[in-house]
Amino acid sequence: MEELETTCGKFAINFPEGSNFTEVVIREGDALRQLDPKAPIKTRLSGVIGTPVEYLKKRVQTDQFTQQRSFLTVNREEILLSLVINEDDEYTRGQVDGKLEFHPKFVEFGINIGKIWTPVELGMFFKMNRAFFQDKTANMKLVTELMNFTATVNNKIERNVKENGDRADIFVQAVNSNLPESFYLQIPIFKGMPAETLEVETFAKINGREVVFTLLSPGANQTLEDIRDGVIDAQLEQIREIAPDIAIIEV
Repeated sequence: MEELETTCGKFAINFPEGSNFTEVVIREGDALRQLDPKAPIKTRLSGVIGTPVEYLKKRVQTDQFTQQRSFLTVNREEILLSLVINEDDEYTRGQVDGKLEFHPKFVEFGINIGKIWTPVELGMFFKMNRAFFQDKTANMKLVTELMNFTATVNNKIERNVKENGDRADIFVQAVNSNLPESFYLQIPIFKGMPAETLEVETFAKINGREVVFTLLSPGANQTLEDIRDGVIDAQLEQIREIAPDIAIIEV
C-alpha cells in the first residue's frame, strides 16, 4: 500500500502483489466535461444528375451502407434521381439526389410556357441575347422589325338585335404583321449540356387593345424528351454496373 498526499488531502492506493512498476496519474482541478452523445450525421446531398453515380463510385465498397438496404427512385417528369441508403435505420438513413435542371437562359426565353412579350420587350431581349441566335444577321433584322413593329388590328363588331330584345355582340380581331413566322436559336436546354438548334415560332395574340407575343417550339419539346430519357437511361446503366443489388424504382 502506498500513501500519497495532494492538495486535497492524503489517500492510500493498493498495488497488486508482485508489481514491479506501476504508474499513477493524478490530475488536480476541475475535471473535463464529457461530451453529450450525438446521433450519427445523416447523409443529405443534392447536386447535378450524376451525383448518385459519383456517390456510389466512392462508397459502394465501404461499410457505410449495404445495397440490399438501399433503393433508387426515378422521376422522369422531374428529371430527378433519388438514392436512399440504409432505408430501415432512422439513425443512418441518407439520401442523395441528382437533378437535371433547365439552362437559365432557356428559361429566360420563356419558350412553350406562355410567357408574354410586348414587341419592344421582345426586341430588346433578342438584341441583348444575339449570341444564342444561329444567324446574327437574322437576329438584327428581327430586332429592327420588333422595335418598329406595325400591326393592323381589324376589329369588327357584329350586333344582332332580336325581336325579343336579346342582343349578341361578336368581337372579331385579326393581326397582320411583317414578322417572320419563325427563327432559329442555338441554345442549351439543360445545364451542362451542349447547345441545341431549335426552330422557334412567334405567335401573336390580342391582349385587350395591345398585340403581344409568345414563343413556341414543337422541336424543343421533342428534343427535351429525347435528352431527358437519354440522360436518365445512361445514369441508370452506370448504377446497375456499380451497384447491381440496389433496387431501382420508376415513380
